[in-house]
Parts: sequence; structure tokens; C-alpha cells
Amino acid sequence: MDAARAHQVVELRLTYRYIKDHPWTVQAINGFLSAYFMEKPDFSVQRHYDDLESGMHVWICDIPSDMKITALLRRLQADIPPCRHFQPAVEPPARPQYVIDSPE
Repeated sequence: MDAARAHQVVELRLTYRYIKDHPWTVQAINGFLSAYFMEKPDFSVQRHYDDLESGMHVWICDIPSDMKITALLRRLQADIPPCRHFQPAVEPPARPQYVIDSPE
């Protein structure tokens, strides 16, 4: 497989605190990710679910390995209320996670 065509799976997570403050953002992010797929067909959302244990909404995304997820997050920040995003450390083989939360 060509390196430029290789893909990785990442999790985009939205915290319960942020959802509680801005409940409409779950639908806004769904719409944003759908539009992003139309713009970049190599990107796709495999699954979206509500993680009952953490209270987070989670989007499992299949992205090209050369894609910078931080660019997607910066564009998303323009469409939603003020937030911060961070990448918690995870142990392999866990998927990389990017968490959107309320600013502190």
C-alpha cells in the first residue's frame, strides 16, 4: 500500500461539560464532519456514539495518515462556541484521541 494512501483511525471526543453548556454542538459537529467528507473523500466517520461511561460523544474517524487532524480541529473551532482541544496520552494499540472541552 502506498504511504500516501495509508489510513489511520482516530477518535474525536466531545466532553460532557461542553455538551451540557452547548447541547446543539453535537449536531453541528455531525454536520461539519459530513461536509468535511464531501470536501475530502479520503476522510470518513466510521461510527458516532455516546459513551455512557464518560458522558462524551465519540466520533471514530478514518483519516489519511498524512492528514493533520489539528487543521480539522482549527476549522471546527470556527463553527462552535469557544473551546480547547487536547490529545491525551494513550497506550498502543489504543486509537489516538482528540478531546474538545470547554475552555478553562
